[in-house]
Amino acid sequence: MEDQDQNTAADENRGERIAKRLARAGVCSRRDAERWIAEGRVMLNGKILETPAVLVTDADKIIVDGRSIGAAPATRLWRYHKPAGLVTSHRDEQDRDTIFQHLPREMPRVISVGRLDLNSEGLLLLTNDGGLSRHLELPATGWSRQYRVRAFGSVGEGMIKLLAKGITIEGVHYGPIKLEVERQQGSNVWLHMTLHEGKNREIRRVLSRFGLEVNRLIRESYGPFHLSKLAPGQVEEVTPEALDNALGKFLQK
Repeated sequence: MEDQDQNTAADENRGERIAKRLARAGVCSRRDAERWIAEGRVMLNGKILETPAVLVTDADKIIVDGRSIGAAPATRLWRYHKPAGLVTSHRDEQDRDTIFQHLPREMPRVISVGRLDLNSEGLLLLTNDGGLSRHLELPATGWSRQYRVRAFGSVGEGMIKLLAKGITIEGVHYGPIKLEVERQQGSNVWLHMTLHEGKNREIRRVLSRFGLEVNRLIRESYGPFHLSKLAPGQVEEVTPEALDNALGKFLQK
């Protein structure tokens, strides 16, 4: 549970767990930090760190893979309009272009909140805080994701009712999905879909179960943040005020 990652009041006075510090600094996720420590890639005050059960403060010197990690910067968040054809990864085994290769050079190192696959497009949130990324990806956060989807095929009323209750496909359970038919356009149908989990290729797999083949998928919103009029490839930082309004409780932890 996420609250297990929170320090007690006494702990907070002495610092924060090193995995959380690395995540907030945008170096990696907390889970990756624990793995990197086990692999001997993290040094603390001149010594290789052997356990993640360590509290650190700004006075401690942290080095990861030979690079010094300073104090965690203030949490920031960006809205990005991901074009189709880019991979949501820092490195791709097939050497395909990634979104991070196309971001403005002046941006700091960021990670994505969840992913959009190669052929999907639309809103992708980016942050410099790994802890925030993990928090926003959790279904428990309760944020909905809204998509416009074009698919080859047609939709029946029974399908809409089944998805509203949730469905299990090949042993994987998908929670309730709200599906609305926007319009039928020849052999294709435009849909508006709202879900809360965002499992890997969820929309494509669920629609495929009913014989529909997705040929365009656009994420329009993620929680309170919307694609709005961002052009493909455009990135825009969320204002501190909007960030505080949406995530004040998280930022105060």
